[in-house]
Amino acid sequence: MLSSIKRLAYSAALAASLALPHAAQAAYPDKPVTLIVPWAAGGSTDILARTLSEHLTQAMGQTFVVENRSGASGNIGSAYVARAQPDGYTLLVGSMSTHTMNKALYSTMPFDGVKDFTPIAELALVTNTMVINPSVPANTVAEFIAYAKANPGKVAYASAGAGSTNHLSAVLFEKATGIEMLHIPYRGGAPAVLDTVADRTQLLFSAGTQTLPHVNAGKLKLLGVTETKRSPLLPQIPTVAETVPDYELAVWYGAFGPAGMDPALVERLNTEINKVLAKPEVIKKMGDMAVELVKSSPKEFAATLDADATKYDKLIRDLGIKIE
Repeated sequence: MLSSIKRLAYSAALAASLALPHAAQAAYPDKPVTLIVPWAAGGSTDILARTLSEHLTQAMGQTFVVENRSGASGNIGSAYVARAQPDGYTLLVGSMSTHTMNKALYSTMPFDGVKDFTPIAELALVTNTMVINPSVPANTVAEFIAYAKANPGKVAYASAGAGSTNHLSAVLFEKATGIEMLHIPYRGGAPAVLDTVADRTQLLFSAGTQTLPHVNAGKLKLLGVTETKRSPLLPQIPTVAETVPDYELAVWYGAFGPAGMDPALVERLNTEINKVLAKPEVIKKMGDMAVELVKSSPKEFAATLDADATKYDKLIRDLGIKIE
């Protein structure tokens, strides 16, 4: 009889111990969650993060707070998350460049963009555009290539700085077409756009969030987008690859946590984030900024991260682009 009671007591204790992780998981979040944005406030990454925070706060019953920690091409804010506890209370809304490009661009890095993070969800694709000043006598990618070849070194292209996606897009374009252009780097995307509008530079590859208002105002000409497929937000605009085979540069945003997060917690966050991204008002808000929302599993996002990290690390090193 005594042994039966002991067995029952042991079984009850075992069941209680097995239930503890589920109880702890069910309690998440029991305090505010911080979403780190490694860029300045006001950009498309920041707006997406704040939209997520608003809806996740409503859905999960705790405040999701956006904190901007900008600097060093996204490295400062990303490093902060990489060093955080993997408990789900410090997350990152980051971009492709920080996790797949910076390792090759910087001689030293405070983190590994793949190994030091847990991929939670790919969030969006930023429509990356190829625009020119109206002074350039071209209306298509093919016409621009012909003009640039006939005027070597005459076309200047702007970028947000050496190693930026603007810069890499243009270098890839030069390499694929055999043309020669002059690189004019700026401290950020805004002055690069303004000088292209002012015809101090003639070409810019940049996010539609920055270029499309000027295209709509007739101050820039839109020749193409740099993704592999036409953007559903701009279905009438061809890809650069339709003229230059295999040309591609896709810029994505993603949600990350520190390495070592509980897979069950990652799945829960992924589910809640995907619910937000599927809301019509969120799709419209970001679509108006030329940001296409996507749905992905943690496994799918991890595969994209791994593939792009390998791709851009090799590409940047082959091109010899460095930031000191």
